[in-house]
Amino acid sequence: MWAGGSGDEAGGMNTSATHTDAHPSPNPAPRLAIQAIGLYKTYGKGDAQVRPLDDLSLDIEAERFTAIMGPSGSGKSTLLNMLAGLDTPDSGEVFIGRTAISRLGDRKLTALRRDRIGFVFQSFNLVPAMSAEENILLPLQLSGQKTDGRIFDRMVDLLGLRERLGHRPHELSGGQQQRVAVARALVAQPDVLVADEPTGNLDSNSGEEVLNILRASVDELGQTVVMVTHDPRAASRADRVVLLADGRLAGELAHPDPESVSTALMNVTASTARPAAASAPAAAHAPTDGGAR
Repeated sequence: MWAGGSGDEAGGMNTSATHTDAHPSPNPAPRLAIQAIGLYKTYGKGDAQVRPLDDLSLDIEAERFTAIMGPSGSGKSTLLNMLAGLDTPDSGEVFIGRTAISRLGDRKLTALRRDRIGFVFQSFNLVPAMSAEENILLPLQLSGQKTDGRIFDRMVDLLGLRERLGHRPHELSGGQQQRVAVARALVAQPDVLVADEPTGNLDSNSGEEVLNILRASVDELGQTVVMVTHDPRAASRADRVVLLADGRLAGELAHPDPESVSTALMNVTASTARPAAASAPAAAHAPTDGGAR
């Protein structure tokens, strides 16, 4: 198993009392990679104000694959940005392991994102002038870390990139570019890999390849993956699907399949649409999401 994390920092928040019983509990609390507590976030003012997060709390278990879903405007991408330290809440706290993000200065926060969080986006964000291998190793170069040849070889073989290491991004297919982006995210052995619509720009076959890789990173490398997606098929590859509505938790699914995810998402979408439809004039248009995803 991939020995991800950074020692004591990656141990997770232990909020339970200390047990003195000599016999351990048969169901010990799971180790947490991320803990979000009471997150609020508001954008805009007056009539233009939107609140993508409204007192939201969420635990992300280590070494598991969690998918976040919800209708447009539910706050899922805002939440992902908070969990990854890309944005800060108006109030509330996010812990990466035992580290409280809001208490970090800019320099330490930048180092945390670089060393402990891997990022995979819908756009691949590769450096055009660099080869696939150079793109993969870029995070290590920026942090001054040495490359562990064993980890690099295992990852390259897992992702099927051995024959593409010398190619530049324009010489690779979309699926291959996203695999390079996943490799880049994993090379520093981060505590958490966050993925925002990672299959959004890919055809179905390439998207399936990327989902297989994310799944394998959890099962074979012990990685923690948090993914935002609108696709029930993609979400069904996760261990757990978390549903959001109006900036709050709206339910979750364990052991999901595409049908159960689709049904749950439709129910959440319908429940958020009913109050607005009931109060709006018959000829009014449905309200927009204000740009909050």
